[in-house]
Amino acid sequence: MARIILLGCGGSGKTRLARLLAQRMGVPAIILDEIWRSDWTAADTPAFRATLRGLHAADAWVSDGNFAAVSFDIRLPRATQIVWVEAPRGLCLLRATLRVFRRDSGHRIGGLRKAYAFVWNFDRINRPRIEALRQQFGPDQPVVRLRGSKAVTDFIDAATTNHHGRA
Repeated sequence: MARIILLGCGGSGKTRLARLLAQRMGVPAIILDEIWRSDWTAADTPAFRATLRGLHAADAWVSDGNFAAVSFDIRLPRATQIVWVEAPRGLCLLRATLRVFRRDSGHRIGGLRKAYAFVWNFDRINRPRIEALRQQFGPDQPVVRLRGSKAVTDFIDAATTNHHGRA
């Protein structure tokens, strides 16, 4: 069974891809941003990790989100594939801006400065940290890098075809 972890910068399209893949594969989508609550502190990390352990114990899933330092030891050893969703910085910034206006979003205008800083510095600060932890906890899992909408579409087609045994 497929257990796919989607990594990437905020606004890269991880959540949309996770939902679409999970729906087409008939497996749960585990969206880490929806599990971690904005009012939680470091003291809430054990509860977050316990929830992740339970969700990632399933036979198949698509897991969206980085949270590398607190989740990779749980998620990566069970993953069958790791996918980096690559998107240009400008697109990530635009998406970070637009999502504050969606009613179903937990993102708020007051958090835009922090979101912009995260996106702007992702390749310099966060990506190297995520990669180091990926190498530590999931060095043998295959990694795919998706750059552009055609690569994403091709990946969805291949993953859902292979999942249903038609390839």
